[in-house]
Amino acid sequence: MLLLAVSVWDSMLAAGVFAVLSAFGVEWLSKRNDMREDSAIAVFWTLGMALGIMFTFLSPGFAPDLSAYLFGNILTITMTDIALLAGLAVILTIFFVLYLRPIIYVAFDREFARSQGIPVQIFEYVLMMFIALTIVACLRMVGIGLVISLLTIPQMTANLFSHRFLRIIWLSFGFGYLSWLGGLMISYYLNVPSGAAIIFFSIIIYVVCKLGKSFYLSLRQKTQNP
Repeated sequence: MLLLAVSVWDSMLAAGVFAVLSAFGVEWLSKRNDMREDSAIAVFWTLGMALGIMFTFLSPGFAPDLSAYLFGNILTITMTDIALLAGLAVILTIFFVLYLRPIIYVAFDREFARSQGIPVQIFEYVLMMFIALTIVACLRMVGIGLVISLLTIPQMTANLFSHRFLRIIWLSFGFGYLSWLGGLMISYYLNVPSGAAIIFFSIIIYVVCKLGKSFYLSLRQKTQNP
């Protein structure tokens, strides 16, 4: 049991180091004039997949539970995992509280941030590092599919109703929480995997909000221009 725990932590540590280095590589390559950010992500994603498959075959007796990393397995979560994620959440909260205004400047207007003397490149690398560590820390809990979903869909939904950074953050919390509740209810009553159900319900929320906003805007336009 101890050897299994050590093996899991070694794999998580290796994944964290590779994820951070990959995030730095994506950030560096995306700033070059001859490569777009999506192309840089594709390069490091395929590199990671290739190295992972090669190391798996080169390690005799190693049988990774790939489904747990793709879809998560809440039954394997330990108090150490929860403490690790809580520690990362505390560090992120402190970082955002201390540097909220520079983060907003860097996110929305890099040139203005540079004119204010903000080290834009350092902030971009630090933010990429936090994104990579968050993904790795959540892998065994919810899986890569749900992690990517929760990092994108609630924010897309919130962006339909506001363009203010702080309001988007709080709306994202709300939509993410609703996605979890709705997905877990679907999983319970239909006996389907919870991760897939949460992703499905979050997309349903986005589609309903998108259609509702489009209908409201069209109705408002017709009312103003009879």
